[in-house]
Amino acid sequence: MGGVTRQAVERYIAALNRHSPEEIAACVTPGFHNEHTSAAGVSLHGRDAYRERLGNFLTEFTDLSYEIEDLLVDGDRAAVPYRMTFRYGGAPVTIRGMFRFRVADGLVAHRVDYWDGAEFERQIRTA
Repeated sequence: MGGVTRQAVERYIAALNRHSPEEIAACVTPGFHNEHTSAAGVSLHGRDAYRERLGNFLTEFTDLSYEIEDLLVDGDRAAVPYRMTFRYGGAPVTIRGMFRFRVADGLVAHRVDYWDGAEFERQIRTA
């Protein structure tokens, strides 16, 4: 099970780094739950709703890239500390965060994203 989970998470993050909404959405289950803990984040349910939001997200977060710092797998669950870089309104931003995943049938079923929204605001204000 752990190998399937690792592959699903790596495939999903690689798709995010390629900026293709269709490819990213193909990595999640139809009932995907995208949960954000940051005050600026908006959670949602469903692959179709996620695919619809991805276009705007990828446009706003220009040159988005996730660098995996570690990948911890336990059965169908994974935790991934990451370093996210992108440009927002022309300002360069680098934020460390953490994804927590649950995988089902080789696809990401639930993603929880933890990152500091205040740090994001600080970086775009001082740029």
